[in-house]
Amino acid sequence: MVRTLVTGSATTTFATHTDRSLGDLAGDAAAAAIASAALVAADVDAVVFGNAAEGVLRGQEMIRAQVALKGSGLEGAAMINTENACASGSAALHLGRALLLAGQADTVLVVGAEKLVHPDKQRSFDAIESGADRSLTLDTGVRGSVMMAAYAAEARAYAAEHGPVDEALARIAVKNREFAARTDFAQFRSPIDTATVRASRMVADPLRLLMCSPLTDGAAAVVLQSDSTAGERGRTAVEVLGTRVGSVRRGDSVVRATTRALYRDTQVDPADVDVLQLHDASAIAELVQYEHVGLAPAGGGRALALDGRTALGGDRPVNTDGGLMSRGHALGATGVAQVVELVRQLSGTAGPRQVPGARLGLASNSGGWMGEDYAACVATLLAAPAA
Repeated sequence: MVRTLVTGSATTTFATHTDRSLGDLAGDAAAAAIASAALVAADVDAVVFGNAAEGVLRGQEMIRAQVALKGSGLEGAAMINTENACASGSAALHLGRALLLAGQADTVLVVGAEKLVHPDKQRSFDAIESGADRSLTLDTGVRGSVMMAAYAAEARAYAAEHGPVDEALARIAVKNREFAARTDFAQFRSPIDTATVRASRMVADPLRLLMCSPLTDGAAAVVLQSDSTAGERGRTAVEVLGTRVGSVRRGDSVVRATTRALYRDTQVDPADVDVLQLHDASAIAELVQYEHVGLAPAGGGRALALDGRTALGGDRPVNTDGGLMSRGHALGATGVAQVVELVRQLSGTAGPRQVPGARLGLASNSGGWMGEDYAACVATLLAAPAA
């Protein structure tokens, strides 16, 4: 069985990059990841490129990798473009690993990149909305993000069943900002408190601005190699134990079904996972996913947040780079950035946000909206290098 290793990784800063193109961001992340693997561009057999919104925002369809990476030295490598809403980057990683497992490549570069910020902000919201099932009539009552209206409805339903969530949601926002303050590439690094969160503008009741992910530009990249190829250079690295891709199915959460299948594939118990990256496009999304990935039983997500167990120093640290809410949510880059953070945690190089002794990490990256659930989820499990 081929083992797949992450031998290089990098991100750009996540921010509003008004003076930079998608290619600038993607090229920087790709070059830095290749260099961190002690390779050159000519060593890369294949590139899998994840992007969600460039077609909607700027009209570039079909050949986004080839356009974004022209002049990078990667010309001539096999290039595959992936689009799977906010899960585009993690889907690219899944496909990159599949190439290694199939023996179609020995070294694969996975890039996720997004230029989501547009001079007309409504264009950005429209791009996000294009990831929802357009056959549905969504009477949101707000102009802006359809997704945040959907998350708000989820928060109200959760509160009706399990009790008030406002304090737990504020705590999650504060916790993620505390992590981002220790992350030099995060979009928002200034500390906040729960009073500041509760005083921020209401977006869709009960979600306030600081409980929601921002519009973001950024890129992230990882180099995947087979263990035999990495071993030729004497490299030890974080291992991708498994990936799973799921799609919406009536009667079950796609996040729960996908992560459950990944745990089964890898014979890992949720209790054994040391550090997690969850898709916190809003604070309620993170809270509900505590339950869906097996950190808490139904209705137990509130207590997990209120007790500080998902914060640095807690026994279930989540979104240690600030997550989507504070690191930033550059759609196609998000899933790859989650993996970059886990690589840093599992290799002991996360600096002031390091989770001591982290050996197993889970990333859950969701995308799209089908009215009652995400359209897709990609779950990835990584393990620290063997001692």
